[in-house]
Amino acid sequence: MIEVKNLTKYYGDHLAVDNISFTVEDGEILGFLGPNGAGKSTTMNMLTGYISSSSGQVLINGIDILEDPIKAKANIGYLPELPPLYQDMTVMGYLNFVYDLKKCKLPRKAHLTEICNLCKISDVSGRIIRKLSKGYRQRVGMAQALVGNPPILILDEPTVGLDPKQIIEIRNLVKKLGKRHTLILSSHILSEIQAVCDRVIIINKGKMAADDTLDNLTKSVSNINRMTVRLDGKREDVLGAIRKIPGVKSVRADMERSGGTFDYEIVMEDGADITVMLNDMCRDMGLSIYRMANDEMTLEDIFMRITMGEDMTKENKSVPVIKLITPEEQKAAKETAQEAAENKGGEE
Repeated sequence: MIEVKNLTKYYGDHLAVDNISFTVEDGEILGFLGPNGAGKSTTMNMLTGYISSSSGQVLINGIDILEDPIKAKANIGYLPELPPLYQDMTVMGYLNFVYDLKKCKLPRKAHLTEICNLCKISDVSGRIIRKLSKGYRQRVGMAQALVGNPPILILDEPTVGLDPKQIIEIRNLVKKLGKRHTLILSSHILSEIQAVCDRVIIINKGKMAADDTLDNLTKSVSNINRMTVRLDGKREDVLGAIRKIPGVKSVRADMERSGGTFDYEIVMEDGADITVMLNDMCRDMGLSIYRMANDEMTLEDIFMRITMGEDMTKENKSVPVIKLITPEEQKAAKETAQEAAENKGGEE
């Protein structure tokens, strides 16, 4: 468990982190987000004891990280954005070095073998680290964080610079680790946070801007309770039936889809959930449901609205209209331009 109480950090006169407080429960995967310069990395460095705070307190499983740093840090596995690798060591040589550095008491061979298997680096355990690909080096960095089996893992940008296949592999590893560890995960790839995290904290300009589950953040930020459903059946009959469902504010049908189906965009009253009643309506009318989805905001939408103070997904920007003209119109326009030029020349 991690407890952060009134944490503040000054760099000279600059206030980087401003009196933030939060708790991370055992077994929770927390996404920690913020734009560049928001104080995110500074906060993570204070959580790991890498730098000290100006004021406030960080408790790691009840241990103050400034008062007893060795005991507190024994509970933490940390993967910085740039993994702390010794490039001229072999993978296994490096993990043995970390094992000794952490004064690990677990059976050495069995423990390091288990970590290599978990991080899928067994096949490169004898290779020099500098000769490994970016993806493998990132996995070795993850492996060093796991040495000693710490109950808390803090991962700063674990997928930075990786290709899509490697990102998926690290994502799956994070999900697996989340079953046995408390995790704080920072990433600029917001879809990764959305895929694996139970809860999200957003920090902006050194202050806590949001702290909640993704579902609750969506509800608090979005002003519209809306869903889209694709149904078959006669369009007007379906529209009339949906309008009669309690909690429906409005409904409109999109263009006809394949197989005589239509997409119906339904706007509901705040807090209303018509899913059950909609299913009952379709059963009674003999309709088939081809698609049903709540029109929820993505984490990117939420992040932009909270940090920028507006919904960037709904900006109304004027789009220039490009008009295609016929060859005849082109010829007429050319003749008009020539005539205007001749008249101008005559006036001069």
